[in-house]
Amino acid sequence: MDNPIIFVRIANQNDAPYAEEIITETEQSAIARGSGIAKRTAASVIEKMRAGKAVIALTDTGEWVGFAYIETWEEGRFVSNSGLIVAPKFRNSGVARSIKDRIFKMSRRLYPNSKIFSITSGPAIMRMNSKLGFLPVSFAEITHDEHFWEGCKSCVNYDILERKKKCNCLCTAMLFDPEYFIDAQPVVYQQTEIYQEVAHS
Repeated sequence: MDNPIIFVRIANQNDAPYAEEIITETEQSAIARGSGIAKRTAASVIEKMRAGKAVIALTDTGEWVGFAYIETWEEGRFVSNSGLIVAPKFRNSGVARSIKDRIFKMSRRLYPNSKIFSITSGPAIMRMNSKLGFLPVSFAEITHDEHFWEGCKSCVNYDILERKKKCNCLCTAMLFDPEYFIDAQPVVYQQTEIYQEVAHS
């Protein structure tokens, strides 16, 4: 594959046509890994795009590359970094790290006092989280908002979560607490000949 120019930027309403591809690839990737995932609808993805609470990666020819979004819980006390997905042909190129860094910086900019969390079963995501200052925590230390856990009902592993009374599951919870990282700077992945981040005011 030739190295295309990839733009990693804040998503907007004009990116709505990519929503179906995003949710389809998310579900197919979970099946291929044999892992669970909270299913998302195209409408929910588009809502995040319109609200400016998502990051999308596209090539200079308009091909979809990757996506992630944020959600707030308990009136902004917690922010989740969720839904990170990269198209198969662009995996293992470092673009996931670029998206992860951008969504983390967005979370810190919009909600500087919020605790940022992520739950995942993927080792690669765990490593990226660790480099940004996330630490593994028990489920008791992330949001208790029932709407968040409602999203887990579509996961194939939800019965495990229920049996464990939401204390733990196959996913690992990771938390960035700004109280302990007031001066922390996120790790920035840069490969200027391939990636360009487009700033939005």
